[in-house]
Amino acid sequence: MWLYLAAVLAGLYLLWRWHRERQTVPGLPEKYVLITGCDSGFGNLLARQLEARGLRVLAACLTEAGAARLRAAASPRLQTVLLDVTSSQSVAAAAAWVRERVGDRGLWGLVNNAGIAIPTAPNEWLTKDDFVKVLDVNLVGLIEVTLSLLPLIRRARGRVVNVASIMGRVSFFGGGYCISKFGVEAFSDSLRLEMRDFGVKVSVIEPGYFKTLITSAENMEKNFLSIWEKLPAETKASYGQNYLNEFLVSLRKMQKQCNPDLRLVTDCMEHALTSRHPRTRYSAGWDAKLLYIPLSYLPSALTDLVYSWSYPKPAQKA
Repeated sequence: MWLYLAAVLAGLYLLWRWHRERQTVPGLPEKYVLITGCDSGFGNLLARQLEARGLRVLAACLTEAGAARLRAAASPRLQTVLLDVTSSQSVAAAAAWVRERVGDRGLWGLVNNAGIAIPTAPNEWLTKDDFVKVLDVNLVGLIEVTLSLLPLIRRARGRVVNVASIMGRVSFFGGGYCISKFGVEAFSDSLRLEMRDFGVKVSVIEPGYFKTLITSAENMEKNFLSIWEKLPAETKASYGQNYLNEFLVSLRKMQKQCNPDLRLVTDCMEHALTSRHPRTRYSAGWDAKLLYIPLSYLPSALTDLVYSWSYPKPAQKA
């Protein structure tokens, strides 16, 4: 009896949530959305996706070549601007450019998508500058872009969509990437609470493994080999050549497992921008939903045990 009642209530809740989340924001063709990191990957696909939906897209690219390719594939509703999120001068110039275009209506949406993963390696192999390089793009740059545009977003009672990662919940490799994504989660949580009374909604996207430029096995292998070559002889001896080889094999396996369907992620971004009732967090990919999110709630001892099964073993162990 109670089991049937619980099943009925769960079904009614899911039906109610489905109906609620299908309600879209009116006047989408008049709304402006700025997306960072549009040269390739998620940002590029989202820019074209929103432009086809009828929104006015302001696509921020790092390179002129990337901007030109995107303009050629879209209508005049899509405009591009060059933006280096690690440069305060570039961020200020882009913010002024956006202000000129949106005017008094404000900026409806900001999608902080720009990100890098390299350099990444075991923490001991890296330098402070290696960490800073990633944090400057993925976290500090994201924060500066958001702060520069927040008055325009408040004016529109709009949306902030921050791209984190499932690695913002669990971390099992070194470097600045996981650290930056944990930081994105924290910044988004505090911003969401602060912006509530202004009518601004903040969402976080947590993709699993997807096939993008930053997850390219070739790029990651070059990164690892370059860092390995610079290590002191003592460090190389402690880890051993076999450790490096096993890590490279793991990278190749990971690349094969990466999901090529980027639309799973951009659909989450689009929903966060266009739904009357966006979610606080979106997980994209079955690996995120069925593996990494459940792992993030387990005791650390258990997650360590799971990850240690596939982790390379150093030559010199305690």
